[in-house]
Amino acid sequence: MRSKLEGPSCAVKSKDERFYKGLGARIARGRRQRGITQMQLSATLGIAQQTLAHYEGGSLRLPASLLPALAQVLRITVEELLGQARPAGRGASKQTTARRLEDQVEAIAQLPRARQRFVIELLDTVLAQPNRRAPGT
Repeated sequence: MRSKLEGPSCAVKSKDERFYKGLGARIARGRRQRGITQMQLSATLGIAQQTLAHYEGGSLRLPASLLPALAQVLRITVEELLGQARPAGRGASKQTTARRLEDQVEAIAQLPRARQRFVIELLDTVLAQPNRRAPGT
């Protein structure tokens, strides 16, 4: 049985194939970066795992109503999900930068204690320096 979020199956038309393949790749990449399985993500979204696999493969059109929940779970913006956000770095939004920092803090928390201390000392050193802009920023 289909959930409300799945709606009717809509195969991707050839003219839209490139967009949906890119969208699917971004979904899969975001899911893997968060360490989430297809089963976990599909359960969270209330859709079948096979449907998610089709979304990730770009062979099934993703309903627009699913984008906000998907972006929230993957901790990216809808714009990033659609491939319209600027890459992190030059001109990155504050929201994108904040999410990237959150992800980095989570990654640091997974490091052994000695490596965590090293990263903390490195950050303390950088933050203690006068507030000069790095070249290119």
